[in-house]
Amino acid sequence: MLNKNKVFIAIILVFGILILGFLMLGWQFYRKNLSGILPAIKKPTVDVVEVTTSSTSPFALPPGFGLSIFASGLGNPRVMVFDNGGTMLVSLASGGKVVALPDKNNDGKADGVITILSGLNKPHGLALDCPAGGSCKLYVAETDALVSYDYDSSNFLATNRKKLLDLPKGGNHTTRSLQLISQDGQPQLLISVGSSCNVCREPDERRGAVLAYDISTGKNGLYAWGLRNAVYMTTEPRSGRIFVTEMGRDLLGDDFPPDEINILEAGKNYGWPICYGKNMHDGDFDKNTYFRNPCMEPFETPSLIDIPAHSAPLGLSFIPSEGWPTEFRNNLIVAYHGSWNRSVPTGYKVARMIFDENGNYLKTEDFITGFLNGNQKLGRPAGVAALPGGIIYITDDSAGVIYRLKYR
Repeated sequence: MLNKNKVFIAIILVFGILILGFLMLGWQFYRKNLSGILPAIKKPTVDVVEVTTSSTSPFALPPGFGLSIFASGLGNPRVMVFDNGGTMLVSLASGGKVVALPDKNNDGKADGVITILSGLNKPHGLALDCPAGGSCKLYVAETDALVSYDYDSSNFLATNRKKLLDLPKGGNHTTRSLQLISQDGQPQLLISVGSSCNVCREPDERRGAVLAYDISTGKNGLYAWGLRNAVYMTTEPRSGRIFVTEMGRDLLGDDFPPDEINILEAGKNYGWPICYGKNMHDGDFDKNTYFRNPCMEPFETPSLIDIPAHSAPLGLSFIPSEGWPTEFRNNLIVAYHGSWNRSVPTGYKVARMIFDENGNYLKTEDFITGFLNGNQKLGRPAGVAALPGGIIYITDDSAGVIYRLKYR
């Protein structure tokens, strides 16, 4: 009987030690990776509509700018495009909708919310093709398909749905983004498909990549790859170069790897899952260093700009020349959605990236801050659209609003 008691006590002790070990590992994991997650998941602590219009707004803006609310109560607005009548269309991913926000009296506020499409599967990317003298096509990237519609901007109607392409679904990253470009005089759609994982070798080559879809022929294939999650794309007006934001992997600590801005080129590999930033090797994941340096040109393409890790860059837009002061023209405006995988939160702001007259990157400066002030969370910037006349629109998918920044 005594021996049985000893065995029972020993078993209890072993289980106790194992449970204690698991708890300690869990606590260490939380402190290293999740202690800063609260701002990312909690709702705004104040009414952003109220504070934005107050005389003591917590937002810090560049001199000469004013910030107002263009539309509110939208849930999670993400991507913006403008139709040939100047009306903003916005994707509401979690709501499964695409809506129009007309401002017919030009007072800087949406007249209302008009649902164009509903019942969609996580719609994100939008693109409009309105050739001169022809009817408009609206392209929508749902999480599992590229779809086109005939679009009537006079009546805000999208009809004649046609599925053009199946896209890989599921996984960690569900957004699919679009960029309309011209390739050899033919219109093409670039489609960004994020990885299914944090870091892995994808069995489906379409994941962690940008696809190209030829609108005229329907042909499609890989355009570029090695992009873990290039959520937004934009075209530089002067050169036609395509810029993308990319989020680096998680769970490697507060400061590694960097998030990135890349110039997208056909046929290039941007390194993920083994390379980050300026061709830095991820030795935590990849151990294959026998044959060559695993991160080097021309095999892997380094980033153009490194951004502090976990900033989560999303929307980006170049400021046009028309109606803007010289110092802002051709600057790149980027929304930093904000971290979750960092002990001290970072991001939660809009940045301004400055280029010289030849398109060479010079430096990055804060443009709008105040989305997170200590324990006070106002929101998380997502999409950006810079327009002629000194106007920038910014979607906030946490506060459910669209801001209108105006140069006075």
